Amino acid sequence: LEISSLSEKDILVLRLDLTDRSSHEAATNSVLKHFGKIDVLINNGGRSQRSLFVDTNLDVYSAIIELNYLGTISLTKHVLNHMIQRKKGKIVTVSSVMGIMGAPLATGYCASKHALQGFFNSLRTELTDYPEISVINICPGPVQSNIIQNVFTENLSKSIENTGDQSHKMPTDRCVRLTLVSVANDVKEAWVSDQPYLAVCYLWQYAPTWAWWLMNRMGRKRIQNFKSGVVRLFGYSS
Repeated sequence: LEISSLSEKDILVLRLDLTDRSSHEAATNSVLKHFGKIDVLINNGGRSQRSLFVDTNLDVYSAIIELNYLGTISLTKHVLNHMIQRKKGKIVTVSSVMGIMGAPLATGYCASKHALQGFFNSLRTELTDYPEISVINICPGPVQSNIIQNVFTENLSKSIENTGDQSHKMPTDRCVRLTLVSVANDVKEAWVSDQPYLAVCYLWQYAPTWAWWLMNRMGRKRIQNFKSGVVRLFGYSS
């Protein structure tokens, strides 16, 4: 569908706060009132983290789970009720490669993404009576975006000082294209990443002992860089 063929009634933009779970039912109903149906839900809200666990206030972990996990499944619950009535739909969740591995300076973020992976993989098994409802997890690696500028740190009120260079990351348009291809083909889980990050995903999945060894070595270096004011991921600026 070309953008030029869209009319004003084909577009509806709603402000949505994932942490305001009491508003999610009304937002869903507004979309249904306007369009009459919801074909695809793309869960793409969340914040990352850059801080050591020993230095981080527990309120930060509560906020990460509230936003990345509980907010996402809350919105999903309301939309899924509609999809079950229609017996059709796609639920797409932008998780992360951090949902299938662990990494230093992101304990809370990794935990929230692991939670999403576990939830949606389990939800898929509850929907076997609805074969036309797809549950799709997208796991991007480093992608060019504003995610670094908005990460959680040691305290809820503190922002990150050094956002680093993003030129090594996957361009946003390529990530979007690969995501859309995955959604169109009902891929249950897609790892969307360039090398060397993709290789680490495979190592973590199929040779975890080697992955733990590798991450321990790179993790030590990453923590040293972080403490000196340079945020790096797998040896590259992040």
